[in-house]
Amino acid sequence: MSISKTRQKLVDVARQLFAKNGLENTTMNDIALASDKGRRTLYTYFKSKEDIYYAVIESELERLSDQLDEVAAKKIPPQEKIIELIYMHLSMIRETVVRNGNLRAEFFRNIWMVEKVRKNFDDAEIELFRKVFREGKEDGEFDIDNVDLVADITHYCIKGLEVPYIYGRIAHGMREEDTKPQVAKIVYSALGKRRM
Repeated sequence: MSISKTRQKLVDVARQLFAKNGLENTTMNDIALASDKGRRTLYTYFKSKEDIYYAVIESELERLSDQLDEVAAKKIPPQEKIIELIYMHLSMIRETVVRNGNLRAEFFRNIWMVEKVRKNFDDAEIELFRKVFREGKEDGEFDIDNVDLVADITHYCIKGLEVPYIYGRIAHGMREEDTKPQVAKIVYSALGKRRM
């Protein structure tokens, strides 16, 4: 098994154990045993349980980033792309938190640790927004004076919606397809979308 595959297996096993038992109730020995690797192999890749926890968070953020990159690469108008990016971000965050079971409380309890690991993801997402906003501005779809500022604001607005979205406090009882027209209306108004 290659170095990257061994490391990824250790991260996957750790994520599953953290999700099932929580961070506090999982030991490095548990991870080594469950992955069929020795403690020596585990310590070759990770110095501590916190290091492997960071790697789990990074791995989850990579999944989200890959999904956002797919949306950004679609050949659709910029205004549709923005709405898809927003919904992909929120739905993937919710899926990540839900699939990580007992680890979800840890994510919220250690928000500063998560934020530290999340910085690269946040920067990449802001850059995606910049790209789409520039495209929309060049196409005459968006009336934006400062693309960088609008990308920052969009990112942090969506980030602020994560917890309420995860807990179903936004559009309670509504289907996603029913909320999209209203969200689009708000977003398009903010972006100065030209009326057709």
